[in-house]
Amino acid sequence: MPIPLSESEPAGLTPAMPSNSFQLPQLRWLICAVLFFGSVINYIDRGTISILSHHVQKIFSMSQSDYGWIIFSFQFSYAIMMLVFGRIIDRLGTRAGFALAMAWWSCAAMGQALARGVGSFAVACGLLGMGEAGNFPGCIKAVAEWFPKRERALATGIFNSGTAVGAVISYPLVGWLFLRWGWQVAFVGTGALGFICVSLWLLLYRLPRRHPWITPTELQHIETEHGDEHEASGARLAWGKIFGYRQAWSFLLAKFMTDPVWWFYIFWLPKYLIEARHFSIENLRLFGFIPFVAAVPGSIAGGWLSGYLLRRGRSVNFARKTALLICAACIPLGIIAVFSGSPWMALLFISIGTASHQGWSANVFTLASDTFPKKDVGSVVGIGGAAGAFGGAILAWVAGHILQHHSYLPLFIIAGVMHPLAMGVVQLLTPKIERIPAPAAG
Repeated sequence: MPIPLSESEPAGLTPAMPSNSFQLPQLRWLICAVLFFGSVINYIDRGTISILSHHVQKIFSMSQSDYGWIIFSFQFSYAIMMLVFGRIIDRLGTRAGFALAMAWWSCAAMGQALARGVGSFAVACGLLGMGEAGNFPGCIKAVAEWFPKRERALATGIFNSGTAVGAVISYPLVGWLFLRWGWQVAFVGTGALGFICVSLWLLLYRLPRRHPWITPTELQHIETEHGDEHEASGARLAWGKIFGYRQAWSFLLAKFMTDPVWWFYIFWLPKYLIEARHFSIENLRLFGFIPFVAAVPGSIAGGWLSGYLLRRGRSVNFARKTALLICAACIPLGIIAVFSGSPWMALLFISIGTASHQGWSANVFTLASDTFPKKDVGSVVGIGGAAGAFGGAILAWVAGHILQHHSYLPLFIIAGVMHPLAMGVVQLLTPKIERIPAPAAG
């Protein structure tokens, strides 16, 4: 009997695990690998415009402010659709919702090849942002469905490291496509990769209790800390009620304050290296990805650290906040980059910033699944992601105006101070990380 595209389960029902002669041990890590692959492609697609920005600006006579508006269009659309996609994924189920998001952003990424100026690039990037908004709500919800609490930060760190890997791959890939065939082929070639991931996702993803390949031992391991029966009996939270919890505001404000730092590195670092450090496209292809290489172990290490502390018997509150505090304390070192006389030392300090941010991000994302029921995680992550994207949109507008008249120094200072400030906000609003009471079914 075929399994439907949507895997939403009626409240209170616990379907029997399908029996199948083929079973795959550690299946949850294969699911995590597909999430990683999707995040890689997501960031290749969004990174293409930043790598080609200097060239595209010259072709279409764009100013720094024009480029800022294009990035603003991406991030504003991303923010709006984060709210929508979070709800879509909670309604349709992770399998259908994430597949829809991947197909959407892949088509939009290819469509950028048709742009012919500031307006059309803004529209194309806006459509790309709308589709890419489904990535993190889908990934975080999948992790909540497939991993017990003690493994979620590590799983999140692994798939989230795909964002850095995507940024790494995009530099040589986009540079090669551009130098060999031109900027339009670069957009089409990178966008087409998403359809490979859509196929893998639809082939592999099911809910644990509906997956024909899962072993009984792994299913028991996954459900050890989930409290599935308790969560299934509760009603889904309405948006208005989500905003009534201080845990939601803690997550939302942490994302609003710190996501723009990562956006800054994604969208403005290539321009900084070309304009302030005098990199050529070839140098950018060979060396521009170094800060994102550093972000990969940073993401995994940040997730591993809180998981390690949990395994040592420390509380969720202690484990998550210790990892967050260490990362937040390292990020201000990125400010030193702008004062360095050597471009290689600048890359070193920027790399510390990117690695620390990704370690921070791996733990911030788990705040949603640590404090809210699984069925509401997509919505909560969507709200937080929207806040982060709105923050990024504001920074894009500010960055365009700053660079039109000043230097990169104010932007690096902003990027260096936001995480310590956000750490204070998290501690103030969530003195203790714990699960909210489940609402009564009604």
